[in-house]
Amino acid sequence: MTRGSAIGVVDYGMGNLRSVSKALESLGFPTLVSGDPKALSSCRGIVFPGVGAFRDCMGNVVRQGLLPFLREYLASDRPFLGICVGMQLLFSGSEEFGRHEGIGFFRGDVVRFPGDMPARGGGVLKVPHMGWNGVEVVGDPPGFRGIPSGTYFYFVHSYYAAPKVPGDVACRSTYGVPFAAAVSRGNRLAVQFHPEKSQAAGLRLLGNFGRLCAEAA
Repeated sequence: MTRGSAIGVVDYGMGNLRSVSKALESLGFPTLVSGDPKALSSCRGIVFPGVGAFRDCMGNVVRQGLLPFLREYLASDRPFLGICVGMQLLFSGSEEFGRHEGIGFFRGDVVRFPGDMPARGGGVLKVPHMGWNGVEVVGDPPGFRGIPSGTYFYFVHSYYAAPKVPGDVACRSTYGVPFAAAVSRGNRLAVQFHPEKSQAAGLRLLGNFGRLCAEAA
């Protein structure tokens, strides 16, 4: 395997790095898990996974010197897939644990689910939003070829992105309130759910992304 034939998985000290890389490799796409911008820049595509608080994840990105690389890569329209907090970090900022600035590729903020969302049958919905939920596909975003609108994916999050540009929304879902389940622009796609935990549907999305990387290369 050469770097140019691999999909890079960004290692910034947080995220389901091995789960994502193993899922891609099970589909026949070699991966390179790395925090080195030079190594990642030569990959045919980039996956930016995330688990944890926005503040801590963004802090690691800055400390490891990955911020300039990610901004430059996103501007290039090369294949990119952000996952969970890896989607949220692409926005202007977040209100999690105070106000914190993000990468700023997508305009909008990351906000918390309200604590008083009514549940069916009485009571209120629990936060975090955890479990399977259907997504409504908007338009023809990269990665969703062959995935019908209404397909269920696995979510784990207390905060969600609120894009200011309606055209950036690739998928919608609802948990008490409607929210953006995915955003896209060109070959850049980011999803709030976890494809590596979403069984057949998640593997279909990762396979589509792998083929997009191969076509772009």
